[in-house]
Amino acid sequence: MPDSNPIPVCETEFYVRYAETDAMGVVHHASYLVYFEEGRSHYLREIGSDYASIEASGYRLPVTEASLRFAESLRYGDRIRLRTRLTENRSRRLSFAYEIVDPKNNSVVVTGVTRHLWTDLTGQVVRVPTIWRKLFDSFK
Repeated sequence: MPDSNPIPVCETEFYVRYAETDAMGVVHHASYLVYFEEGRSHYLREIGSDYASIEASGYRLPVTEASLRFAESLRYGDRIRLRTRLTENRSRRLSFAYEIVDPKNNSVVVTGVTRHLWTDLTGQVVRVPTIWRKLFDSFK
């Protein structure tokens, strides 16, 4: 991800768990979406909130689009570094970009993007609530 974006990159590291691998012994492709969710949750904690607070305030951020690009495979026990950045903060949607990096050699293993819509608890699309807009805008 380019460093020219002033929005912070939040990093977290963890080990690949056995349950996340497939019969070939590599991380199953669906597990990367769970990693991305952890990246978003970590991002929100790093900027001073959490996803539970979004839901408690009457809103949700469902995933409306996800894309992944695989450059290498990960296996059980590999340590990974997950980098997450907010790339879009619009009136009704947010987007996050992700890099999964092998911390041993700093090679990029997987990249991806998720897009989200702000909704109320009934699923109706809404404008970003002021409290959340201000929080995300403070990192521009």
